Amino acid sequence: MKIGIIQQHNTADRTDNCQRLAEKIRQLATKGAQLIVLQELHNGLYFCQEEDVSIFDQAEPIPGPSTAFYGQLAKELQVVIVTSLFERRAPGLYHNTAVVLDKDGSIAGRYRKMHIPDDPGYYEKFYFTPGDLGFHPIQTSLGKLGVLVCWDQWYPEAARLMALQGAELLIYPTAIGFDPNDTPDEQQRQRTAWQTVQRGHAVANGLPVVTVNRVGYEDGVPFWGTSFVAGPQGELLYEAPVDQETEAVVEVDMLRSEQVRRWWPFLRDRRIENYSEITKRYID
Repeated sequence: MKIGIIQQHNTADRTDNCQRLAEKIRQLATKGAQLIVLQELHNGLYFCQEEDVSIFDQAEPIPGPSTAFYGQLAKELQVVIVTSLFERRAPGLYHNTAVVLDKDGSIAGRYRKMHIPDDPGYYEKFYFTPGDLGFHPIQTSLGKLGVLVCWDQWYPEAARLMALQGAELLIYPTAIGFDPNDTPDEQQRQRTAWQTVQRGHAVANGLPVVTVNRVGYEDGVPFWGTSFVAGPQGELLYEAPVDQETEAVVEVDMLRSEQVRRWWPFLRDRRIENYSEITKRYID
């Protein structure tokens, strides 16, 4: 499968952000991309650095303007697009939602972000209700996509549940960056840990992983880019720069997961009869 990724620096001009994304989607399609993955909340700035009720005005229904916009591109270019939107479900009820548009422009499925952070600069609990759709792959014309979002990428349970339901690919739209108050060494430790844990999900589940992050400064926070694609043994197939916009097409051998799982049959050897306590918050 040829997978297109777009690592973009956004501004407050949402129309311009979307138009630039559309141009890059077209460019990737001409290069043969079949699946194109966008970063988390790609239409605008990452607004969770403060708590401001007026920002809820940016939320939109699904289906809505963005699914129509990207759905038309998907249909025109015959590609599958993974989007990441601020969903207005009802008055006062909002989600951080990934929507997959299939090659005919239809909504193949959606995933509402389940793990919601609340840290300095990432006040997402103010804006987003935790997802209630569970961890289920989305069936598309290209196969089953295990779509998760950003903070979900630290949790092996989420990746495993997608794998156990037949996901052929793990996908993480992302918005994560450095705390400018941290030392350079600490910043690099965090970025390395972020990539390492996701490569671990690839290894543990025998699946490729696609992670697309934003880049550039927003309200003083430097997003660390480093979008990447890893194979089913965690091997890096592509890594984007830390500080530059980029778009790329990465070819992934989707048949290789079968062979890797034959060599390393982790799913076969799971001791499921002994895992009941995993559902507890903590074991005293």
